[in-house]
Amino acid sequence: MLTAIVIDDEQFAREDLIELVQETLEVEVIGQASNAIEGLKLINTLKPDAVFLDIQMPQVTGIELLGMLDPDTMPHVIFVTAFDQYAIQAFEDNAFDYLLKPVDPKRLQKSVSRLLKARQNQEVLRTQAHIDTLTPKQLQQVPCVGHNRIMIIPIQDIEMAFSDMSGVHIQSTKQRASSQLTLKTLEEKTALLRCHRQYLINTQAIKEIRLLDNGLAEVITHSGNMAPVSRRYLKPLKEILGIL
Repeated sequence: MLTAIVIDDEQFAREDLIELVQETLEVEVIGQASNAIEGLKLINTLKPDAVFLDIQMPQVTGIELLGMLDPDTMPHVIFVTAFDQYAIQAFEDNAFDYLLKPVDPKRLQKSVSRLLKARQNQEVLRTQAHIDTLTPKQLQQVPCVGHNRIMIIPIQDIEMAFSDMSGVHIQSTKQRASSQLTLKTLEEKTALLRCHRQYLINTQAIKEIRLLDNGLAEVITHSGNMAPVSRRYLKPLKEILGIL
């Protein structure tokens, strides 16, 4: 049996879709979310086979969420929308599939059959690989959680991102928060630059670079935060900053 998550900000639409999906007897809904930020956390935690994703949601849309997923590990994404123009665009760009609201049970069954066939044939049909023209090339904001709050941090306010045993963390000019995005996604989808295996830095936030022994260095930001710079990334960082 396939596993799936349903993400939709409309409660009744979400509940109706969950019921329809369960009635196929081929898919177990293992989680649901009312917004993209909660949905991103569920995807990374539960690792479902498929995600039924609403497009029009507040703060972070379904399309923006899609751009935040790691293409190497992301599940099959089936768009769910009441707006036909989005469905047509997704279809033309070869998205895995889409459903129009209100969802027709027969059309849903067709989507489920496609999912089962993809798994049976061990096909690698990652949505991200097929809809590059639909998903944003660059992220404009990063959803984070911290101190019992959900925050949307604009990219320009981020000084650095780093990972440790507890996950990925975003350091802005004002606060530190945790993110469900991977460093790889942040590196590929933002202007943050790799300076260490576990650190990305916003070059606009750099106040100084302190050169250390053995070819190492550390970056000090305008807010006084520090990020290590490994030998591998010191030369490219200096070149980008115009330092010979």
